Amino acid sequence: MATVTLNGSPVTTNGDLPAVGQSAPEFKLVDKGLADRGLGDYAGKKKLLNIVPSLDTPTCAISTKKFNDHAREHADTVILVISSDLPFAQARFCGDEGLENVVTLSMMRSRNFAKDYGVLIEDSPLAGICARAVVVMDADNKVLYTQLVSEIADEPDYESALAAL
Repeated sequence: MATVTLNGSPVTTNGDLPAVGQSAPEFKLVDKGLADRGLGDYAGKKKLLNIVPSLDTPTCAISTKKFNDHAREHADTVILVISSDLPFAQARFCGDEGLENVVTLSMMRSRNFAKDYGVLIEDSPLAGICARAVVVMDADNKVLYTQLVSEIADEPDYESALAAL
């Protein structure tokens, strides 16, 4: 269990992020075409998971745009933006913002991803969705870097996450 804050109020997650050096847990999430996707779909690429509560919030939007900019110039890396938003809302957001270099994935069918990655919020008005976090993996899904953002309304440490890639 980890504790972060939402506008200064404590929020508890169900666990901890995967440890640096371990293999990342497999997952099944839903893409914009309603297909199930997992780590195997991105084999051979470095991965950055931008885990966000909802793309309908300013901080989530900003982080997605910043990581999209990085992905534009790094074909060996895939940026996966993971949220509780429906795939239709994720696709609309990316279309409206002109974001073509990130892959959005939804937890619409299951919260197992959030549970397995230790980011499922268990209390507060945000119970049932993800805390803000970043997980970086190499091409073999070994965890290189993690950050559970201590204040949900804050942006992640872009510089450290991108340096880990």
